[in-house]
Amino acid sequence: MSGSGRTGDRCPNERLTSWFQRSGWSKGELARQVNRRARHLGAHHVSTDTSRVRRWLDGEQPREPIPRILSELFSERFGTVIGPEDLGLRSAHRSAAVSGVDLPWAGPRTVALINEFSRSDLMLGRRGFLGTSLAMSAGPALVEPMQRWLVPSPPAPVKGETGSDSPAAVGVAGELSGPELALLGETTAMFRSWDAQCGGGLRRKAVVGQLHEVTDLLQERHPPGVRRRLFAITAELCELAGWMSYDIGLQPTAQKYFVLALHAAKEAGDRPLGAFVLSRMSRQMIHLGRAEDALELIQLAQYGSREQATARTRSMLHAVEARAHANLGQPTKCHRAVRRAEEAFADIGPGDADPGWIDFFSEAELNAANAHSYRDLAYVAGLSHTYTSLARPVMERAVELFARECARPGGGHRRSYALNLIGLATVHLLAEEPEACALRATEALELAKHLRSERVSTRLRKTSATAVRDFGDIPDVVLLNRRITAELSESESVRAG
Repeated sequence: MSGSGRTGDRCPNERLTSWFQRSGWSKGELARQVNRRARHLGAHHVSTDTSRVRRWLDGEQPREPIPRILSELFSERFGTVIGPEDLGLRSAHRSAAVSGVDLPWAGPRTVALINEFSRSDLMLGRRGFLGTSLAMSAGPALVEPMQRWLVPSPPAPVKGETGSDSPAAVGVAGELSGPELALLGETTAMFRSWDAQCGGGLRRKAVVGQLHEVTDLLQERHPPGVRRRLFAITAELCELAGWMSYDIGLQPTAQKYFVLALHAAKEAGDRPLGAFVLSRMSRQMIHLGRAEDALELIQLAQYGSREQATARTRSMLHAVEARAHANLGQPTKCHRAVRRAEEAFADIGPGDADPGWIDFFSEAELNAANAHSYRDLAYVAGLSHTYTSLARPVMERAVELFARECARPGGGHRRSYALNLIGLATVHLLAEEPEACALRATEALELAKHLRSERVSTRLRKTSATAVRDFGDIPDVVLLNRRITAELSESESVRAG
């Protein structure tokens, strides 16, 4: 079954044809990418071939999830948000629970939306119809609603009120103990560890299931302190579900979870947690080539948390800001943000009480973030040799530290280790060192085969393709490309089966 619907008298789809021709893909390559992405979504009924791609170009309208898959593939190819409509395709009708980011900032409504969205993800996502029925938001349509995070919430209802928006009117009285709340927090920390070690594709559904259970608890009555703690746990689980979705290529689903996480953090009264969520949204926008949006989101995070964030959190926010400036081709501002990230990290004291969600931001992560900023400057701002020379020692330090972490019991942050090996490979490419690039990418490949991370696989393929383009006559590069083509496809087929 192809997942396409016929129309009567068709006219060639000029929009899709234009994007397709500019992509440089063949029909066969596009078909393979659609099928691979469909498997990640759980849409196993999709089986596309070159003749089907030809019919789309001739004007046939494919059924969901094809329009959203094509939207994501072309968005990633060109580094900007390209919706189904931009491709001349019709997308499916979307319910209020799964569409849009401009949502009401009200506690009961936030609970209801998260509950419904997580239930839809659990029930429909298995068949690939949730993540592909969403649309990405960008520009003012994204940034302006997020700015309302800083607007004070209306006063809580007076005790005894029973209006429809009053938490006291929702459900029955809950009796969560301190140990039960602590166990929920420990479970969330365990999920974070699994994500870092194995990638977003291994336990994403478990996180979504836990999120759904917590929102069920929020529909009961609780004392204000317990309710705020439950909202904080909800925000962390929402953010993690978003990050895992981002890692496996479900970009619209990820954005929706991030938005809902920010709403939950607001209800928890936790500004630093909200800033962390915004930093994840900023990272996603950088990935999608929307550096202007990324900068606005990270500056909103810094402004909103400036009086409450710990030194470690401030350092992370400055590091993300540096990456946004780098992708905008702003060297002076990038260098300033890198310096502030390093200074804030140096301010971390042994007795600092950091929240668990920022524990990941180690010296290795700081070096990785700053190295990628310098590497991105080499791509965007010119002066490749200068910025490559800056990136190399910092990236090498990050790789060294991640290797140490992963050698310890527990496995460490294996996905970050793989991503930074790939990052170092790209630095070697910029320095015209193809053999060193192939060596580092091969090391990353060995890790990638044990990860469920579309992000790692995609970056490996892109790095290999660039190496072949620029140094296709080097034996090490040829071997790398063959191994990535064969071994990544094999490991993905095993996991899909």
